[in-house]
Amino acid sequence: MKRILMVVSSRERLGDTGTPTGAWLEELAASYWVFEDAGCDVTVASPRGGRAPLDPLSLSEPWLTANGQRFLADEPANRKLERSVALADVNGADFAAVYLVGGVATAWDFPGNATLASIVGAMYRDARPVGAVCHGVLGLTGARDDEGQPIVAGRAVTGVSNAEEVATGFDKIVPVLPEDRLTTLGGRYSCAPPFEAHVCADGNLFTGQNPASAGPLAKAMLARLDAPG
Repeated sequence: MKRILMVVSSRERLGDTGTPTGAWLEELAASYWVFEDAGCDVTVASPRGGRAPLDPLSLSEPWLTANGQRFLADEPANRKLERSVALADVNGADFAAVYLVGGVATAWDFPGNATLASIVGAMYRDARPVGAVCHGVLGLTGARDDEGQPIVAGRAVTGVSNAEEVATGFDKIVPVLPEDRLTTLGGRYSCAPPFEAHVCADGNLFTGQNPASAGPLAKAMLARLDAPG
């Protein structure tokens, strides 16, 4: 049984606005069910551990899908979110792959998180699949390869686009725009039109643009795990 580490945000407030935030349900649920339905053992972790919040916006129309409804109705899945493992207690060597769930909340507690960067970097250097979706790609930006360079440098990558940030108004709130950060670090960034699915796979690095990309991203990672050799 393949063990998958899924990392979600611990952040409960959107900057200093006081607005509730958290992981984006579709980006968690769509990928979670791809892994679970394939027989994987999924562990949910977060920077602080314990209850990991969901963004309330992701719990209503038009964002709530059958994947999200299935997750919300599933007691074991909800228990993993309520009792997420603290990153400090995670041993990356125990997992076949790591998947960073998005949600605008990650713009605050993924960048600069040394523990997350260490886990992601070690798994990347060990040639295990490393994936992230939407704002979750910010959790890749501190990880380094064998030569000490950002793992995104020179790689085909995607993540929530500046156009999508403008369309949702998050460009005026977040401390860093994922498209800008990936590009600054030397990533070969590409994207689809706003809110359309887009996935990049480059070696063992996998990235998805937005909520619509979560399921396809998890499937791409699973295909890599199932590939011979």
